[in-house]
Amino acid sequence: MRGFEIVSAKASDGLNLPQRSTQSAAGYDFEASEDIVIPSAASNQFFKGLSILSLGKLKGVRDNADLQNMLKPVLVPTGIKAYMAEGEYLQLVSRSSGPIKKRIMMPNAVGIVDADYYNNPSNEGEIFFQFINFGLKDVHIKKGERIGQGIFLPYLLADGDENTTKSSRQGGFGSTGQN
Repeated sequence: MRGFEIVSAKASDGLNLPQRSTQSAAGYDFEASEDIVIPSAASNQFFKGLSILSLGKLKGVRDNADLQNMLKPVLVPTGIKAYMAEGEYLQLVSRSSGPIKKRIMMPNAVGIVDADYYNNPSNEGEIFFQFINFGLKDVHIKKGERIGQGIFLPYLLADGDENTTKSSRQGGFGSTGQN
């Protein structure tokens, strides 16, 4: 009914499926599928973009697209996809040690992986965690390092939901709700 698989492009990369660390753990620990650097606040484009906005200094910013690109967090790939039953989703959350030990956090606070994200045509449903680093030093994430947790949860529908038109998923990461 629910579980994890390794995406085919990374099948021979020696990745581990997410696991719970203790008997009572709610979350499955996800690992990074490759080495990656999350730049510090001092050099991170995300924080440069916020600084430009807060100080009103738009010098060097050609257009809104430049500013939007500055405000993008770093996506950390996992090489993992998740399948689940109808009426469920996978909630992605930070590890509690992330902000304290590494000064990294998920800017969206909670990620939502819908059931129809699994095996989508654009990226096979690979799960990514997004992070910003508010510390003064770059954070080096190593392949196999635990980066976040996933929790399977049910969800409820509003009255009349069956009467609304819904489209089929056409893309991967961040594709719902796009016009």
